[in-house]
Amino acid sequence: MKLLSALIFAAGLLLGGCSEPPKFNATDITGVDWGKDFALQDPTGATRRLADFKGKAVVLFFGYTQCPDVCPTNMAAMRDTLKLLGPEDAKRVQVIFVTVDPNRDTPQLLAQYVPWFDPSFIGLWGDEKTVGAVAQDFKVFFAKQPGKEPDKYSIDHSSSSYVFDPQGNLRLTVRHGETPERVAADLKLLLAGK
Repeated sequence: MKLLSALIFAAGLLLGGCSEPPKFNATDITGVDWGKDFALQDPTGATRRLADFKGKAVVLFFGYTQCPDVCPTNMAAMRDTLKLLGPEDAKRVQVIFVTVDPNRDTPQLLAQYVPWFDPSFIGLWGDEKTVGAVAQDFKVFFAKQPGKEPDKYSIDHSSSSYVFDPQGNLRLTVRHGETPERVAADLKLLLAGK
């Protein structure tokens, strides 16, 4: 009888140890320790940190309001992603847009631009030095490209989004152009504790 119990126990250990990790559509970067200590201002002037969103999955994107293509496309895709999640799960996701153009993207402009995509989205701002440090912590590239006039420049920038789980751990990078359906599936896994 003791032998049978030992065999059942061993089989349980083996089967329990064989569970597969979740299969995400986005790139799984679990264990990477980027961006945990960012501190930027929201349009009201309040300092916001990752810890402020504990209990929610956070999707963070770096961009600028005058971006002609990547930024509005990513923001619209995140709006569509939240719709696919449904109202209850969507309340458990925070989308954050961090400007890489603090000279033109004033807090007042962010307060108009970012919620236009969805009222729950938050735009964050900092001076050039602060934004540069946060971007560097996330390994985000951005560089100003001069235009015909001093204030008509564009900014080349990384286009991936970063996803934190509800415990505040960086888990995924989502490439630009990923479908809302695939992002929603990943967020559902994270919200389920995967």
